[in-house]
Amino acid sequence: MQRILRERDRLLRRAVQAAGLSGSVTALACLLVPGGIADDTRLWATALVLVLAAAQYLLGNTGALRWAVVIVLSGMAIILLVGLNRPVGVSMNLIEESIIGTVSTAPVCAVAAVLLTSPRRVLLLALFFGLIFTSVTVVTVDAPDRTVMLVLTVSMWVAFTLVSWWIAQSVPRVMHRIAAIGRAHRAERHASELEAQRRQDARLLHDTVLATLTLLAHSGVGVSPAALQKQAGDDARLLRQLRLGGLPTPRRSGGYNLEPATVLTLGDTLDAVRQRFERLGLTVHWHGSGQVQLYSNVLDSFLLALSECLENVRRHSGVDEADVTITDDDTTVRAMVTDTGVGFDLGQVGSERLGVAESVVARLRDVGGNARLFSSPGSGTTVVLEVPK
Repeated sequence: MQRILRERDRLLRRAVQAAGLSGSVTALACLLVPGGIADDTRLWATALVLVLAAAQYLLGNTGALRWAVVIVLSGMAIILLVGLNRPVGVSMNLIEESIIGTVSTAPVCAVAAVLLTSPRRVLLLALFFGLIFTSVTVVTVDAPDRTVMLVLTVSMWVAFTLVSWWIAQSVPRVMHRIAAIGRAHRAERHASELEAQRRQDARLLHDTVLATLTLLAHSGVGVSPAALQKQAGDDARLLRQLRLGGLPTPRRSGGYNLEPATVLTLGDTLDAVRQRFERLGLTVHWHGSGQVQLYSNVLDSFLLALSECLENVRRHSGVDEADVTITDDDTTVRAMVTDTGVGFDLGQVGSERLGVAESVVARLRDVGGNARLFSSPGSGTTVVLEVPK
């Protein structure tokens, strides 16, 4: 909601700039018409128009109310200077009427765009209008087109106020509708991805594990024990890769590209973990070493413990980003998982909560590693994982 209000205010400030500066340029053009007003009046009025234009530019950039006050006071000064600084008994000429009519409308009434966002500002808008209308009334006492100038002033203020109010009310509605369309699109895409993943999982399960179980149910009739053992081993490696977030590529029905090596490169498998959590909506920023070789059983425990830590970030931290720093030396590979989420009190974790104790700490200790956990409420969580090379 705050972003929507900021966008609304930015649009209204740009409207102030566009309308105000256009009116200031028009007023300046009228001032420069030869013979329209006295030279000393022209000099002071030109300076005030430049102040008016500068205040309009600054109001459009910052939205600070002090610039709205400067705009109104500058406009009043120009109206009074041009309207009162003429010989007694001499009627107002067309140039003077044009200057007063121009200044009292677009350059000044543009402040209405930034004065409709709160009741207090609306009262300030009413005060500004009263000051400008009173100034025009005072200087046009003997003007032949006085009624036209007063009607023009009122009409422009009312019109610009209504347009600004319409913009202020419409922008939040439009932004909410755009956000609703975006949410619907993301939900539909997520549902489509889940359905595609479900169908892929069903095909993969049919091609591998179910085929092996069917052979076992029929006592392996027609298949040699060695072939059956090899097929079961392939299925076990496939399941291992799936646990680590991999996406096996089928070569044919029942055959998938797997990694047969007993010593595996950490960089390749970390990429699978990263992709898995990106699909789940958690952005992981990776730092440090990217190519470290570990034995397959150590790598399994390391990556599964790391995945459990990232899953805890995704589910419990309240944030959608985490940092993972990988370092290594001659004997040890370390991963530090950090988030800036809600954190928790380590002393309040009950003994029945086995997620970190079993899935992280115990799993790493089984392969000679270790895990340390640091957290406090409101300060995020850091987990340090260590495994031997």
